[in-house]
Amino acid sequence: MDDLRTAVSSLENRSPLAQQDPLIFRALEDERRRQNRQIELMASENTVSPAVLEALGSVITNKSLEGYPGKRYHGGADFADVVEQAAIDRAKQLFNCAYANVQPHSGTQANQAVFLALLQPHDRVLSMSLAAGGHLSHGAAPSYSGRWFTAEGYGVARETGRLDYDAIEAQALAFRPKLLITGGSAYPRVIDFQRLRAIADKVGAYFLVDIAHIAGLVATGHHPSPLPIADVVTSTTTKTLRGPRAGLILTNREDLTRKLQASVFPGVQGGVHLPAVAGKAVALAEALKPAFRAYIGRVVANAHALAATLVARGITVISGGTDTHLILIDVSNRGLKGQQAQDLLYAANLTCNKNPVPFDSSNPAEWVGLRLGSPSGTSRGFGEATFAEIGHMVADLLDDGGRDPAVKARVLKRVEELCRASEPYPG
Repeated sequence: MDDLRTAVSSLENRSPLAQQDPLIFRALEDERRRQNRQIELMASENTVSPAVLEALGSVITNKSLEGYPGKRYHGGADFADVVEQAAIDRAKQLFNCAYANVQPHSGTQANQAVFLALLQPHDRVLSMSLAAGGHLSHGAAPSYSGRWFTAEGYGVARETGRLDYDAIEAQALAFRPKLLITGGSAYPRVIDFQRLRAIADKVGAYFLVDIAHIAGLVATGHHPSPLPIADVVTSTTTKTLRGPRAGLILTNREDLTRKLQASVFPGVQGGVHLPAVAGKAVALAEALKPAFRAYIGRVVANAHALAATLVARGITVISGGTDTHLILIDVSNRGLKGQQAQDLLYAANLTCNKNPVPFDSSNPAEWVGLRLGSPSGTSRGFGEATFAEIGHMVADLLDDGGRDPAVKARVLKRVEELCRASEPYPG
């Protein structure tokens, strides 16, 4: 018994992380410094508020439970119910919908739950192809969604880089999918949900819209909402929502809510990740404030400024620009592959990711695309003039191709100046 008391006392008086686990402490501190000193141009990343971070690191991580508010499989859920119900209510208010499930651990698991609710194995799925900007969880061959279901991808017009709705309709009429999906991770233009709804109706398909990337734009009216049109909408809470890494399922169809509830739990998930739900609740409350609408307006304006600068510098911007927070560029006319371009920017403390462009190679090593975004830089307080300047820095690095060390040095110096004045997590 004395040994047990000693062990418990030791845990209660444990050392700070720096002493308890120096390796992890150093790695987390290095990551904080990296985020402070690099300009994040990855369209899928953002900078959460200190309040979201506090919720993610709270003691609710100790609570284990399953089920939904008021119907739990574990005792002691009183305050967990408060947290989850707040997240549900805020999501419904933000997106003006009748139902929200805030338990999905990610956007992919949200999509997996929808598949389980609406489909049987080998049912047909038609979605935006990866090369056109779609997502793995929408039916791509390496994903569960491409292995368990019969999937085809639709694309964009070669001349415009935009969705070809006539071609999608013809493909749907020939393929006869049970589920039509739109939304993705690298499509920079407004999507015509009404037209796709009409196509889904023609073939008798469910219509799923994944707004993982544009959720913040949808919530603030900077992109049309699919909620009045789609059967189901899924999303992450990262990216333009500035929340934790987690997912959402939304719908206005009362007849689908019980299926969706059961598909999340016990369908594809067990216990609730309460710290993530708490973080979602905080982020959703932040997104309901007028300041968030102004923030998203700046996100869109900054992306326009970045795209316009790149176009002016002769960089190939897919579809000629953007309507959202992301830009997709083709670096092949600079004699580069996407990985080379990503490495050039990273060496100058500009972070982004390689990406396929429409009609690109299926081999990731051969991709010639680069995906850029404005959310994180906007969260640092950067405006259109700064994003135009960043566009010139990106173009300078791509034009130089790593040949002149002075180019990299000049960009590094300017990035350091910009970052020093706008550290998201000083300390």
